[in-house]
Amino acid sequence: MTARENRGLMSKKTALVVSAHSADFVWRAGGAIALHARKGYEVTVVCLSFGERGESAKLWKVPGFTVEAVKENRKREAERAADALGVADIQFYDLGDYPLTIPDEAFHRLVDLYRAIRPEFVLTHSRKDPYNFDHPLTTEFAQHARVIAQAHGHKPGEKVLGAPPVYLFEPHQPEQCDWKPNFLLDITQVWDRKRAAIECMEGQEHLWEYYTRVALQRGVQASRNSDYKIAYGEGYEAVFPHVTGELGHGAVA
Repeated sequence: MTARENRGLMSKKTALVVSAHSADFVWRAGGAIALHARKGYEVTVVCLSFGERGESAKLWKVPGFTVEAVKENRKREAERAADALGVADIQFYDLGDYPLTIPDEAFHRLVDLYRAIRPEFVLTHSRKDPYNFDHPLTTEFAQHARVIAQAHGHKPGEKVLGAPPVYLFEPHQPEQCDWKPNFLLDITQVWDRKRAAIECMEGQEHLWEYYTRVALQRGVQASRNSDYKIAYGEGYEAVFPHVTGELGHGAVA
């Protein structure tokens, strides 16, 4: 048994975030990451690309920048943001973007990661996004790898993955992506961490205030759907039914 496999069998809770580009996990799931890291979860973030072609316009305006320079810049930003959020491990698959492509090697790497860390839950993109085809490809990739990690016939003898719930984080234009949140997460207590992580993403400074407004809006909605005063929130769409032994306030907290 490898050290990673042994860690997966320990009592430490883990979570997995699969992000198409190096900034997506910050805008869309930074609060969930920081909140669960504070609760003791070891959160692993996988960035499939650096967003170097399609999501780094500010950097391409700098004279003399090359694709490698852009990638290195976005990598540093993502690492600083991950530190601010309390991420235990951030991995960069460097698969390119616009378009993103998923080779077999990367697919099996993610399958192995599922089995190694055995996440309590998975966060990834919406199933549709007419503005960015890298996003739905990422969620298909993440969920396909989850299914293979559950298969007893894949690498027989290894302990198979259970059934971690999958939550789809908010796309940039949810109405156009057929995304409907059915989980609203209170991130008020860790908003300062998410905002600090947001400000690490200097290559997309134009989104800082946009995603602050999104968090405020979800906070209002979370307050209206609960008995709590919530300032900042994040929305998620559950892929699978939530299994519980009790219905009512706090039953699924």
